[in-house]
Amino acid sequence: MRIDVLSIFPSYFDGLTLSLLGRARDSGILDLSVHDLRDWTHDRHRTVDDTPYGGGAGMVMKPEPWGLALDDLAPASPGGARPTIVFPSPAGEVFRQSTARDLATREHLVFGCGRYEGIDERVFEEASTRGEVRLISLGDYVLNGGEVAVMAMVEAIGRLIPGVVGNPESLVEESHEDGLLEYPSYTKPAVWRGREVPPILLSGNHGAIAAWRREQQLERTRRRRPDLLPDDED
Repeated sequence: MRIDVLSIFPSYFDGLTLSLLGRARDSGILDLSVHDLRDWTHDRHRTVDDTPYGGGAGMVMKPEPWGLALDDLAPASPGGARPTIVFPSPAGEVFRQSTARDLATREHLVFGCGRYEGIDERVFEEASTRGEVRLISLGDYVLNGGEVAVMAMVEAIGRLIPGVVGNPESLVEESHEDGLLEYPSYTKPAVWRGREVPPILLSGNHGAIAAWRREQQLERTRRRRPDLLPDDED
């Protein structure tokens, strides 16, 4: 998979060179590039924002740098492969595990990190001529910019790409993969500061362990996220 990220703060993404995603990039599984939007400006101040038409507080990101960046990273290609272009936005669809699974199947993702009061609306219209545009929100709150949201999305998407996570079975038994929260996990020692590992996990009875884990998933989801429970488990 190819991922391009556009930001005026490219160093935000230095963390993506670490751990699993860093190794995936080094091994060629993931083609990940972070670009400075200011590289597509042509004035000596490298200006990316201006005052909003109609008045109001704050500044709006100018369309020109975005358009030139899209010309290079997502050129119009009639009949050719079209990238998926993602802009984090509190006005977008909510990012879920199902969203990550969907985006992990795409060949090319372009992420655009907005700042200030947002990006000129015409950029989204222009981007839609190059590929599928998705405005996506991490949740019902507002961040200073799109970088944190893109970091979270790239991590969630990247780990689903075949070969990124060493043991693919670890991707199956996770929170939200089957609609429920994940069961609690334990490791050695069997007793730590007077707290014992549940005896069922030491029994060797795999059927009983699977049933216990399912029960724990339901109980934990019922207590913490009842909105996730299927109707027949309420």
